[in-house]
Amino acid sequence: MRRSSYPDNEVTTMNWQAFKLILPYLFEFKKRIAFALACLILTKVSSVYLPFILKDIVDTLDAKVPANMQTLVVPFGLVAAYGLVRLSIVIFAEVRDTLFGRVTERAIRRIGLKVFRHLHQLDLDFHLNRQTGGLSRDIDRGTSGISFLMRFMVFNIVPTLLEIVMVVTILFVNYGLWFALITLGSICTYIAYSVYATELRTRFVREANKADSSSNTRAIDSLLNYETVKYFTNEDYEAQAYDKQLANWEQAKIKNRLSLFALNGGQAFIIAMAMTAMLALAALNVSEGKMTLGDFVLINAFMMQLFMPLNFLGFVYREIKGSLANIENLFGLLDKTPKVEDALDASELNIGQASIVFNNIAFAYHQKRPIIKNISFKVNGGEKVAVVGESGSGKSTLVKLLFRFYNVNSGSITIDEQDISQVTQNSLRQHIGIVPQDTVLFNDTLFANVNYGNPDANFDQVMQAINMAHLTKFVASLPEGVDTIVGERGLKLSGGEKQRVAIARTILKNPQILVFDEATSSLDSHSEQAILTAINEVAQNRTSLVIAHRLSTIIDSDNIIVMSDGEIVEQGNHQQLLAMQGNYSKMWQLQQSAK
Repeated sequence: MRRSSYPDNEVTTMNWQAFKLILPYLFEFKKRIAFALACLILTKVSSVYLPFILKDIVDTLDAKVPANMQTLVVPFGLVAAYGLVRLSIVIFAEVRDTLFGRVTERAIRRIGLKVFRHLHQLDLDFHLNRQTGGLSRDIDRGTSGISFLMRFMVFNIVPTLLEIVMVVTILFVNYGLWFALITLGSICTYIAYSVYATELRTRFVREANKADSSSNTRAIDSLLNYETVKYFTNEDYEAQAYDKQLANWEQAKIKNRLSLFALNGGQAFIIAMAMTAMLALAALNVSEGKMTLGDFVLINAFMMQLFMPLNFLGFVYREIKGSLANIENLFGLLDKTPKVEDALDASELNIGQASIVFNNIAFAYHQKRPIIKNISFKVNGGEKVAVVGESGSGKSTLVKLLFRFYNVNSGSITIDEQDISQVTQNSLRQHIGIVPQDTVLFNDTLFANVNYGNPDANFDQVMQAINMAHLTKFVASLPEGVDTIVGERGLKLSGGEKQRVAIARTILKNPQILVFDEATSSLDSHSEQAILTAINEVAQNRTSLVIAHRLSTIIDSDNIIVMSDGEIVEQGNHQQLLAMQGNYSKMWQLQQSAK
């Protein structure tokens, strides 16, 4: 997968898109959030009030009053109040987290679904160039980063800043300017240092993420091609390549850890200096009789209480910056726009005769290498038209253009006089069924793979499709029948078996237009005949476009298009083309002599 295209100086601007993405999901649960915020405020008010109770306890115990039942009621009452307030802090915090947990989980679900849908909307070119392992890791880290961002931004950064304002105000009002200035100055220094150091180390987080994605991509790519690795005995080569990626990850993590040490050390120094200065000033005032021992304890409690969440705030800020770095690639995915999109006024495709016209179309994957050069031909409704030619002549590209995986550079493709660029992609593809050269199946049961052609079909309809594809005998031979797991990409089935599953799936879809893209090119003669029988039965009374390598499979076609170097060089039926003594005739003689 291509990395994010955002330059470094735009990263911060791009990162804040996270909050724009999150806000709609927050507002989905307004009542829950209101209750959660109420609990948050109560938690902070209780937290700030707690040191005052502690001060009163100390001052009461420090008073030189003879102990009796009356004098003991007050300190023990204060102790009970202290315990009650501390319990309420925990209860309010737990209720807050429980209420907001639903919001976070729903947001992750919504965002995950949005990314999933967006990936399926991207064009074929993106998916041909993607690296599945890295893409998967980017999505996982991105959604986790958003979860962290939502929870800690709302319930850690904002409450801590609120508590700072409350504590500084109390210190200024009750104890004077110097206490407030030392507290505010140390907090500002702490925050400034945390921001500066974290910004410096964010690039190490990105490097670690990049190395992590690369190593994961290499591992998955190697495992997906397990058989190829074994064929060429390249296990050591793959292990060395993977270890090289892991070494890059290791170095990035070492830099990350060293920068974290510098950040934590600096923060600890600032906290220690602030605590020392505040307690020294408080101790001086106590010794001069300007403050009580309870005031000393209160200031110590305030500083401990303030710097504990502030220290956590440093961690949260670091993690938020890490999360923002983690979700850069996720936003990069969401920012990608498909090259093939529905027109603003796109209509649904209406099928009648299902006639197809390729009208003077030209297409190139890359500007300097044209693939299709001004081709025109027609497939009448109910006809079987075949396209043949040497490898690289552009045959399979015609199929991709018909499905509108790519837009033509010029010309048009129409179905029943409707330009496919002016109809919705969904309605276009609903009316076309395909049996591809390389049938890829899901790692699920044989039944589920056939049922994929029409998920709404019932059991009897699926079994009928299996029967029409001549799969019944094969299914009966399986110990688990239609519940047999076909393996990843259908690797447990032979080529012919996979092709028949593809035919059954297409039968179940029941489209008006059928496309067979070299469906028998890799099969033996026996399997080929079985597949051809199934194809001919399925294609009756339907419009068929057949991309063929073996000419013997398309001699009954109504029209045969012969392509060479992206152009049509001949067309006609089998007998007409043989009589021309041209390209088709030479291909026919060559294949016949090879038998």
